[in-house]
Amino acid sequence: MKILVTGGAGFIGSAVVRLAVQRGFDVVNLDALTYAANLSNVAPVADSPRYSFEHADIRDRAALDRILAQHRPDAVMHLAAESHVDRSIDGPGEFVETNVIGTFNMLEAARAYWLREGRPQTFRFHHISTDEVFGSLGETGQFTEDTPYDPRSPYSASKAGSDHLVRAWHETYGLPVVLTNCSNNYGPYHFPEKLVPVVILRALAGETIPVYGDGGNVRDWLYVEDHADALLLVLAKGKIGRSYNIGGENEATNIDLVRTICAHMDELHPTGAAHDRLISFVPDRPGHDRRYAIDPTRIRDELGWRPSVTVDEGLRRTVAWYLDNRDWWQPLLSRDGVGRRLGTA
Repeated sequence: MKILVTGGAGFIGSAVVRLAVQRGFDVVNLDALTYAANLSNVAPVADSPRYSFEHADIRDRAALDRILAQHRPDAVMHLAAESHVDRSIDGPGEFVETNVIGTFNMLEAARAYWLREGRPQTFRFHHISTDEVFGSLGETGQFTEDTPYDPRSPYSASKAGSDHLVRAWHETYGLPVVLTNCSNNYGPYHFPEKLVPVVILRALAGETIPVYGDGGNVRDWLYVEDHADALLLVLAKGKIGRSYNIGGENEATNIDLVRTICAHMDELHPTGAAHDRLISFVPDRPGHDRRYAIDPTRIRDELGWRPSVTVDEGLRRTVAWYLDNRDWWQPLLSRDGVGRRLGTA
């Protein structure tokens, strides 16, 4: 089976690429190599005869048509997206262009390709999205696949728009699609502007660790390699036209998550002083959703999938990876916006 993965040099996309190649898939990685992309993310499989790379932007329809015609994939896994909420507050236009218009281009290119190939029943367009499209929960309850959409940030609104387009292309044109909405990912190769790597690298440098608001915002944390495993399972066995919520079954407040990371830093990189002394509460993000939580019943009951890593073990692995891979993250610290507070509106 040959898979075209968009955004395969990004955080989640590269985890999919690495795992797919390891499992014997032929993989075409299509990536525009914007600020958060890094071909080092796929270095472990880059020399495999099963891997190929196409430098292209999903906003370029002609490039998409050429790549699909040349490589003739059996499936598309669409992960390419602008994904950082803080950056979407400062510059929402990029998010609309990439996440909405880019997804429209992908759908149209995939539909044209599917029709040229004679509408193969085995073809799949797998759209990967986020639980942030559902908005914010109260103290109880969980998101299901039937939860109404209620996005609160430019990022989540753009992803909600892309989800709606994918469903419309299935209902209107019959394009065989599956959708997934995931909770917060973390793990190796995470670009150092998101919470987990920010905490690790600031603790390592002995710098202040910023925590938004009171730190009480709750997220469900999903180890990225577990997520990649779930995505390949949905691609293979998911029901056409159906969506699946993928969660880590690991709810934690931001402040508890940060303290857990600090505890692992104390063990794996002792300095003689507790790293949680560096925690500093800062003004909250505008429109910061209070709580996300995933109900994983559908993917568990229909496809038999559950996460394999607890958040404590996953964070320990992640801390150890960053400590062992300074050559990977050090060059990224000079990229635009890294290390600066963004999204203050």
